[in-house]
Amino acid sequence: MKGSIMSSTAVSYETLQQRFAESFQRIAETAVHREQQRELAFEAVRWLREAGFGALRVPQALGGLGASIPQLFRLLIELGAADSNLPQIFRAHFGFVEGRLSSRDPLSQAHWLGKVVDRQLWGAAMAERSGTTGITVALSPLEPGNEQAGWRLDGEKYYSTGTVYADWIAAVALAGDDFVSVALPVTAEGVTVVDDWDGFGQRLTGSGTTRFDAVRVPNEHVIRRYKPDEVRAESYLTAYYQLFHLATLAGIAKAVLRDATAFVKGRTRAFGFPGEASPKDDPLVQRVIGRLSSLAWSAQTQVLAAAEQVQQVFDAEQGGYAEEHHYTEAEVAAFQAQQIIIGQVLEATTLLFEVGGASATSETRRFDRHWRNARTLASHNPAIYRERVLGNYHLNGVTPDQAWLAQQSAGNGVRDEASAV
Repeated sequence: MKGSIMSSTAVSYETLQQRFAESFQRIAETAVHREQQRELAFEAVRWLREAGFGALRVPQALGGLGASIPQLFRLLIELGAADSNLPQIFRAHFGFVEGRLSSRDPLSQAHWLGKVVDRQLWGAAMAERSGTTGITVALSPLEPGNEQAGWRLDGEKYYSTGTVYADWIAAVALAGDDFVSVALPVTAEGVTVVDDWDGFGQRLTGSGTTRFDAVRVPNEHVIRRYKPDEVRAESYLTAYYQLFHLATLAGIAKAVLRDATAFVKGRTRAFGFPGEASPKDDPLVQRVIGRLSSLAWSAQTQVLAAAEQVQQVFDAEQGGYAEEHHYTEAEVAAFQAQQIIIGQVLEATTLLFEVGGASATSETRRFDRHWRNARTLASHNPAIYRERVLGNYHLNGVTPDQAWLAQQSAGNGVRDEASAV
């Protein structure tokens, strides 16, 4: 990567961990209160913003921290253990940053990544809640025939994760027959952000409605224009976005192990033993804790292994030697990890209650949040479809990209947020 802005001095994971340790600890200490009160995580986001968390992937040459992709996801696992809402809140932000890095456009990088270094954050406005998977939000010229005059954006998005906490919105729209990616301020006239996410888990992610009513979009905020058949061409961003959910799930498994261990150590009653007893000495309880530790280790190991694959694609892109197999290998690794991690973490969130009896269900502890959040995250993933894609790949050599493009050949659906940056 000679001459690349990414070739600056590497930062150690220990240095990054130390930088954010205090913020992560404060987030963990206040997580149950936020969950009990359904108190949006503005304060937690502010702590991370002030610590420069949003600039993790920005190169040191541009004023960022220069973290690698595996370092980012290792930190996200720790953050997910503190509060599983937080990695998802930052998902669109890091996706926007990664899109700028992947573009290798120095002018775009200098402009937009400079704002990231200034601690500005991005939210998402990609998906829509409708009867189809198409896009209805429209970008139209203010003056037909004169695109230089700027644009107007109209329509409504849902699952706008992180937008209530953000300074900017990364949105995707239709301009005629083309897809367009735009960036616009949350405070722009005509933008309305509503916290109406009603899922039983991940309740603090701000994944609700964003409306655009004749929002003016200057030309320089139209970041990308592309045809439907170019939506997924040679991109590692689907795997990258997928890993945010998997890292958060791995963080939940770590939190389950932490909470189960602390709960058992503090108890002086054990089932079947009269009087005072120590559950931590019960072989069956020890077995449960051992299983939880194995599930947490497995989930983290798989996330980091897939993150290494994505890093290899990024390095290949920056070095100018990326080929189709790099993208395929990263996507397959992420999809395979998904198939295992989801089941392991859901097992852990249920197994937690085997060490506590009825007292573990107390709302003062909110242990239920682990299962609710894990189940909600797992539901964001079309796991059964991707399992079939993996089988088709191994049996017939059809790559995930090829399979998706074949399905979309007659439509205009957007696969996920990755296609919009």
